[in-house]
Amino acid sequence: MDSKNLKSNMSDQALLNSNSQGISSVPSSRSISSEESGDHKPEIVPVYSERKFTRSQLMTVAILCFVNLINYMDRFTVAGILSDVQCFYGIDDSQGGLIQTVFIIAYMVFAPIFGYMGDRYSRRLIMAVGVAFWTVAALVSSFIPQEHFYWFLIMRCLIGIGEASYSTIAPTIISDLFVDDLRSKMLALFYFAIPVGSGLGYIVGTFPKTTLGVEWQWGLRITPVVGTVATLLIIFMLVDPPRGQAEGSKMEATSYAEDLKSLVKNPSYILSTAGSTAVAFVAGALAWWGPKFIALGKAVHLHDNTVDMGQVSFVFGLLAMIAGITGVPLGSFAGQRLRVRFPRADPLVCAFGLFMSTPLMLGVLLMAGVNTDATFVLAFFGQVFLNLNWAIVADILLYVVVPTRRATAAAFQILISHALGDAGSPYFIGQVSEALKPYFNTSSEILVDANGSLGNSSQLISTPMPPLSGNCSNSTLNLDDYVPLQWSLTMCIIVQMLGGLFFLATAVFLVRDKEKADRTVATGSEQNCEEIEALTGGERTPDSDSGLILARDT
Repeated sequence: MDSKNLKSNMSDQALLNSNSQGISSVPSSRSISSEESGDHKPEIVPVYSERKFTRSQLMTVAILCFVNLINYMDRFTVAGILSDVQCFYGIDDSQGGLIQTVFIIAYMVFAPIFGYMGDRYSRRLIMAVGVAFWTVAALVSSFIPQEHFYWFLIMRCLIGIGEASYSTIAPTIISDLFVDDLRSKMLALFYFAIPVGSGLGYIVGTFPKTTLGVEWQWGLRITPVVGTVATLLIIFMLVDPPRGQAEGSKMEATSYAEDLKSLVKNPSYILSTAGSTAVAFVAGALAWWGPKFIALGKAVHLHDNTVDMGQVSFVFGLLAMIAGITGVPLGSFAGQRLRVRFPRADPLVCAFGLFMSTPLMLGVLLMAGVNTDATFVLAFFGQVFLNLNWAIVADILLYVVVPTRRATAAAFQILISHALGDAGSPYFIGQVSEALKPYFNTSSEILVDANGSLGNSSQLISTPMPPLSGNCSNSTLNLDDYVPLQWSLTMCIIVQMLGGLFFLATAVFLVRDKEKADRTVATGSEQNCEEIEALTGGERTPDSDSGLILARDT
């Protein structure tokens, strides 16, 4: 039979179908004899068996989402109380940014280690130990005295190690439980927890001090409690399925060197990782410095350096949470609907989100010192478009990489995106801000232009301000910090544009790389896949953008 006349598999994510009743089809392969096919070449085609997803699968996803939620809550709790932390330890902006940077460095360095382990050993055990580890470290960090700031940094490093054990592995469990659009929906739910958890982190961090009147350290003691619950859920209720179960894959793990070589030769993986790095850079910088910048802008606008940083953090966190609730499912839904007609839709949706977010974030920088309400509105919509990316980027990784390499691929995506993204962006923005302060330091005056700033010194007008105070107990803001921080945050605008270009480049290679991954899963190994490509001459069926046909001699 001529393979060109065969109808290709219409799965958009893997070799299977799913329907609206929540039933997924798991493929197996069988050979069709020459009598059946009318040709001397047997065909390998997927055979589907239907099964409903089980309660244990849904429980597993719920546990993973819960842990991801508190993971990001803990990560941004410190950002919500950053001014209090700086005052307590007597640190400047560069050291304030270092708190997040050391966390991310530890996180990204250990991610490949846990990725390697996650492709070979018990994922449930690795996650349980990791979550328990960061839970203890988070609790200990709340008791570090003010003369030992570097011990506080060490605790943040240990938290990063614990979180790396979970973040690299959890998406691969989802990929082994579900496929096709059902997998996309579950991933959207999982990554939904990133912006929502981040927003809750601001709220949880500021709640004890602003509402209960206790010390800021109590904000760091909430996530360890729920972290303990998460550890128990992982141990006793989480399902760790066989790798590749959802696709019916019988592939076995290859050597680490082969895994890395394959990933490097996968342009869709490399370019989407570059795009996600840009997203991480912007998200990390804005999440860390956003509340403080808006508070400074409000202080400039009101000519009052006693603006309540806790209140600004609360509103910023609430809006970030709502933006996540809106943006993550919107991006996933757009990708699922559009890829039916446009196979390259996923990276195009990501690029669209970044290009739309760019002018909105620029508006935030321009409006912060003019109108606080307008600034929050612009920040909200900017984050909605930025959040379109989270679930889609993970989905791209899962369908262009074979099951036995997914944890490793996720680990190195974490390593690269954090190393060049949010590991350095808070520290980098803080360092640039500190470097610019001598050029804008006016003691009891702050320089703003008629539109809120972003002008050079010859265009600025001098506006008298209340006396500045470095007394942390009075919760005052140093208004001289506003313009330097504003200029340093413009780096995010440039990075967003670059990220959009990387996602556009991903679209060029996406269909080819997805087809290759599907062939490898269906045939059981890359060697078999290469034999098939040699036999068929690499020909694609007329609608192979949606699927593929496999053929080889037996």
